[in-house]
Amino acid sequence: VSQPSGGRAPGRRIYSWSCPTLMSPEEKLDPIPDSFILQPPVFHPVVPYVTTIFGGLHAGKMVMLQAVVPLDAHSRFQVDFQCGCSLCPRPDIAFHFNPRFHTTKPHVICNTLHGGRWQREARWPHLALQKGSSFLILFLFGNEEVKVSVNGQHFLHFRYRLPLSHVDTLGIFGDILVEAVGFLNINPFVEGSREYPAGHPFLLMSPRLEVPCSQALPQGLWPGQVIIVRALVLQEPKHFTLSLRDQASRAPVTLRASFTDRTLAWISPWGQKKLISAPFLFYPQRFFEVLLLCQEGGLKLALNGQGLGATSVNQQALEQLRELRISGSVQLYCVHS
Repeated sequence: VSQPSGGRAPGRRIYSWSCPTLMSPEEKLDPIPDSFILQPPVFHPVVPYVTTIFGGLHAGKMVMLQAVVPLDAHSRFQVDFQCGCSLCPRPDIAFHFNPRFHTTKPHVICNTLHGGRWQREARWPHLALQKGSSFLILFLFGNEEVKVSVNGQHFLHFRYRLPLSHVDTLGIFGDILVEAVGFLNINPFVEGSREYPAGHPFLLMSPRLEVPCSQALPQGLWPGQVIIVRALVLQEPKHFTLSLRDQASRAPVTLRASFTDRTLAWISPWGQKKLISAPFLFYPQRFFEVLLLCQEGGLKLALNGQGLGATSVNQQALEQLRELRISGSVQLYCVHS
């Protein structure tokens, strides 16, 4: 059973577990590289919460935590990236992230549990979390260390003491109300130019984004602007369509996933189809993320963090775009432009 480093062993707990959805024996999917598969987000899990990380952790993975510190929080909470999920013996913890509120100077303790023994603690002061306020934490996993940002600001980095490849389980414990947990890949377009990718939160309020969905682009699209769409494919899907339209409702840019012939393609204003060479990911109950980066002369596309080339659009047409429209058999979790 997980416990804060240096703390007393807690009593018996009831855990909330997250398990993969099983497929029917008749269902056959095209083989998909692990790098293209994203684990669906989890909303409002009961804490203590333990879940398997699909495919384990690797450099380029990002875990996003949306949560609230309760007003009556008097102690601490912790986020553990574990090497297994057994209760006895207790699994190794490669990265233990432990904000503490029970002192006059709130701080964060990070550590590693190996062979049942805690290693040397690392302490970070000036914890930027307020009781009763929601927050967004990004855990960004690199080759040699994990970086952590809180509400968009870098907070700490922690060098691995155990191999990252051993981590396959996430555990969340303590005084925390979890709103959402997301498992994403690093945005391939911005990682070289800024310390953290933009952590746009999942939509939690009711009602959710309705489909079809329309979002205004009052200034058009300009180089460096990124469109982000995160969604879950519904049962018995037909298509997913993302189009960018001008004031006359013409669509110089349309991206369409067709479930009937399992293709992803750019559709020209005249209906011509240009197939995109990529594994087809849009199966029922699959979570996906589409990124479109505006650059001089066109748009770059990434799907689930994997770059898939670009389509040419002249800059004047991009500047005249006024609407992002999404339709099809999906449940939207995030739309940002």
